[in-house]
Amino acid sequence: MATTELTAQSFEKTVLDNDIVLVDFWASWCGPCRQFAPVYDAASQSGDNEGIVFGKVDTEAEQALASAANITSIPTLMAFKGGVLVFAQPGALPQTALQDVIEQVKNLDMAPIKEQMAAEAAGGAPAQAPSEQA
Repeated sequence: MATTELTAQSFEKTVLDNDIVLVDFWASWCGPCRQFAPVYDAASQSGDNEGIVFGKVDTEAEQALASAANITSIPTLMAFKGGVLVFAQPGALPQTALQDVIEQVKNLDMAPIKEQMAAEAAGGAPAQAPSEQA
């Protein structure tokens, strides 16, 4: 599957409608972005990554989206699983590191994360052992 250009209009729907979505925030003038692009594209076409959406956000064309995503350095790679941001890191990754991130996202158990999110949404603090006071 080739990469998909994401815009402010398509970003949220893409993240929510797909199990795993990787997003590369980039700009055409950025040297590390140009270096990372073929690595990202190759991963998007790998048979090992079937069913994963590989999105790209041009930070120049989509400045409001980049700002909303708190992008301060490019390239930045984000990974979403089940609509939840589970990874975000600036910098160009080599092929092996990118594939490692993808495998970790694939194998991530979302149940504890969803439980914590539900508890926080209900106004409760995350379950932690009570601390002892001296």
